[in-house]
Amino acid sequence: MKTIILTLLFILAAPLVSAEYSRTYIESHPLQTVAVNGIDMAYRVVGEDPDRPKVVIIMGLGGSNVVWGDTLVKGLVEGGYELLMFDNRDVGGSTRFDDWGQPTIWLQLIKQKLGLPVNAPYTLSDMAADTVALMDRLGYQDAHIIGTSMGGMIAQVVAAEYPQHTRSLISIMSSTGARHLPWPTQRAEGNLRDLAEGDAAAERDAMMRARGFYPESMPRQLMAVFKSGDRSEDVASIQASTLVMHGVDDTLVPPPHGVHTAELIQGSEFVLLEEMGHNMPENVLPELISRMRGHMDKVEGKQAKAARADESVKVTQAPS
Repeated sequence: MKTIILTLLFILAAPLVSAEYSRTYIESHPLQTVAVNGIDMAYRVVGEDPDRPKVVIIMGLGGSNVVWGDTLVKGLVEGGYELLMFDNRDVGGSTRFDDWGQPTIWLQLIKQKLGLPVNAPYTLSDMAADTVALMDRLGYQDAHIIGTSMGGMIAQVVAAEYPQHTRSLISIMSSTGARHLPWPTQRAEGNLRDLAEGDAAAERDAMMRARGFYPESMPRQLMAVFKSGDRSEDVASIQASTLVMHGVDDTLVPPPHGVHTAELIQGSEFVLLEEMGHNMPENVLPELISRMRGHMDKVEGKQAKAARADESVKVTQAPS
């Protein structure tokens, strides 16, 4: 049971934890705070330009906005996009839920397995609503929604529940939460157990905090994932143009999770990336960025063509 709990705690936080990404470029853009959806949300806008298409990126379990790293953020901005990045509720500069306390994870895990209600201070739908409320506040009519790991789950919820705000969806090393999907491998569980004991635990905690993660928030966000359960039906309703990417070496959220996501979303593209686990390695970032930009560029091209066609119809139908 202890191994399972540790695995679940780290399963959605693992991306980028051990990577030494620069965040100087990110932090050169001011962190601002605004009240939306009943909470305060901390955010940055990078590459701000009213004429640029908008992109919203959503980080995973316990991670603040700086976890994305300069390389990925620069890569998207250099592609001609305005980027909105923020701290999910309960991390970084956004409203924290420390007063709610910490869940008894093993008990909530049993409840989840039995199909009983899980205690959680908020849900993935709440976090998706935060995202959309922030977009509305900043005047984003719609945007390309990108999420990684738990952030990918939130992005899926945005695309399913707020299709009018979703220009396209990019889901990275994420999951639908379907019960039939495989658990982490024994090797991954063993690695996590080693990292959660003795000196390794203290080193892991310090490394996570330095990287921009908030370990004390992870159990509460994990409860949001538990409470949301299997989202397959909602994911299958997504109509936005979708790119699903997963690492071939992901032992925490194995590739079948990504495959299932892509299978449910009609017309989606699935990409399995070599040399990538449940992280975004520096050597894989160029391909990740290229595929993200290619997907969004394609959607932008289709949107522009549709707009031109619509304008042509209006001109043709105009009274003489």
